[in-house]
Amino acid sequence: MIAAPLHSQTQEVIWTDQEKPIANQIGHLRDLPDNVRARTTRQLAIQIRRLAAAPHRLDLANSLANLSTEGDFGRETLQEVTTTLAAALRETPVPKSYVGAGQPAAGWDQPAMQYIELAQLVRYEHMQASLDDPQFAAAMSKLESDDESRQQADFTLEDLSGTKWTLKELGGQVVVVNFWATWCPPCRKEMPDLETLYKRFKNQGLVILAISDEEAGKVKPFVAQQKVSYPILLDPGRKVHQLFEVEGIPKSFVYDRSGKLVAQSIDMRTQKQFLEMLGRAGLR
Repeated sequence: MIAAPLHSQTQEVIWTDQEKPIANQIGHLRDLPDNVRARTTRQLAIQIRRLAAAPHRLDLANSLANLSTEGDFGRETLQEVTTTLAAALRETPVPKSYVGAGQPAAGWDQPAMQYIELAQLVRYEHMQASLDDPQFAAAMSKLESDDESRQQADFTLEDLSGTKWTLKELGGQVVVVNFWATWCPPCRKEMPDLETLYKRFKNQGLVILAISDEEAGKVKPFVAQQKVSYPILLDPGRKVHQLFEVEGIPKSFVYDRSGKLVAQSIDMRTQKQFLEMLGRAGLR
């Protein structure tokens, strides 16, 4: 998921001699084949927990968690990552975050992103985490509230050909709302699988609405090169991104034929994972 970098947004992290090789490995995880990446991710999670002294343990744990959901690397791997992030938060609690004006819940009284990351692993990836912290509880409540808003959400956007699409007018069909961008590596990686599934299920009522906040001049040539045939919608003002509380991409939301939100992903999905999500909406 493209959201949080491997360094502080306000100042560069100076890694200790123990931390530096782990940080370097995390920075190159996307270069590895998936089977090697899964094994390496699991090993890194254990190494981070075992560091004797690590002033930036939480930076490492959160960055690893941010990358660990880009596909299907196995439940054991994801649980090790979750356990490591929870342990790092117990060791180094984080102050609440500021959410800027114009956001649905502006102000300082918001859970820090690290607690949101952990809560997402628990709520959406069904991992186990033990953390007695008010911010973690608030993060879990925030995700529940976000999902309730997404259930009620409606929007109208135009695709690249000028056709208007309105979510609530697609009743009777299975709808995947997918947030992506041309510059996002995990987004690009999952697009061929989305295209394959669209061709397989479109005659059974599958609609994929892929939403980008970029301008048409950048999106059109990219989509043509990728040979994507499902609708690409433009949200340059990010109003729909904000409506769905999208802060990192890719993200996908599946609505069944009755309009119920039945599945969602917090990151890139494989074709197998997408099939599981579509199965919850009755497509098999």
